[in-house]
Amino acid sequence: MTALGPNVQKPTTEFIEVSTATETREAAVALARMAVESRLAAGAQIIGPVISAFWHLGEFGTGEEWRLVLRTRFELFDVLRTELMKHHPWQNPEIVATPILAGSMECLEWIRASTRDTGS
Repeated sequence: MTALGPNVQKPTTEFIEVSTATETREAAVALARMAVESRLAAGAQIIGPVISAFWHLGEFGTGEEWRLVLRTRFELFDVLRTELMKHHPWQNPEIVATPILAGSMECLEWIRASTRDTGS
């Protein structure tokens, strides 16, 4: 038996979480809906409001934001990023991907089955 357990996928880079933030809950819901309905993401979570501290245009700032986290496959990142940029209310939003190194096989299979086929 491995340290991860029998029903846990071994480390992989196939799956990622993509996150961004918006100024309003409604904008985060709209982005989540677009990504999931188009099968660029299997699911989304909206967290907030959260307080962010950041540098923007050379000045320090803080603000209230809504964090959007999407679960998808690495091979869909470029298309998902393009669509998020197209629909995002901010001109230059932060869009980052973090690998899901391990997870329950059932969850990872759900991500695979719920996202679009790229034909590769």
